[in-house]
Amino acid sequence: MTNIVDLVQSQVIASIKDEADIEKAITSKANIIFLLTGNLINMEDHLERLKKAHKHIFIHIDFIDGLSNTKSAIKYIAYTWKPTGIITTKSMLIKYAKEENLMTIQRIFLIDRSAMSKGIEMSQSIKPDAIEILPGLMPEIIDELTQKVDLPIIAGGLISSKKHILQGLEAGALAISSGNPNLWNFDL
Repeated sequence: MTNIVDLVQSQVIASIKDEADIEKAITSKANIIFLLTGNLINMEDHLERLKKAHKHIFIHIDFIDGLSNTKSAIKYIAYTWKPTGIITTKSMLIKYAKEENLMTIQRIFLIDRSAMSKGIEMSQSIKPDAIEILPGLMPEIIDELTQKVDLPIIAGGLISSKKHILQGLEAGALAISSGNPNLWNFDL
């Protein structure tokens, strides 16, 4: 089975929060897409357009309107929409997605040391394909996490410049996710 490290061609991940930015992601250099918008009615169209552009799509299932946080929803996503994988903050959904052979990214909000410890513990027990940490403006924490967790780290949240991207990558992140379309075309 492919691992997430093998998928990364551009170390900038297009994190689409607004449907109007889908076309920008399609024409961007980013080959991995985090889809944080859509609903049960328009999702197939979004996915078809992105797949046609040869993008690897991770659906952030916590943000898709009309989806429930159930095993059935994960099965539906796997068999009907067929994305590369999912992103979620919910460990149980990671487990269900792995059962359906979807790649998984566990999103963790690092608000303090306790959240970091809990995130490390959770990722070691659930074993997603990668973890995404937010906010991504913490090079020292990214470096510390890469030493404590044997998983690829994706940093995101509050990324607003090429400098932020480079700092995260230099600290050891595999890639940086950004919702800013102006950052999706760097050659990294």
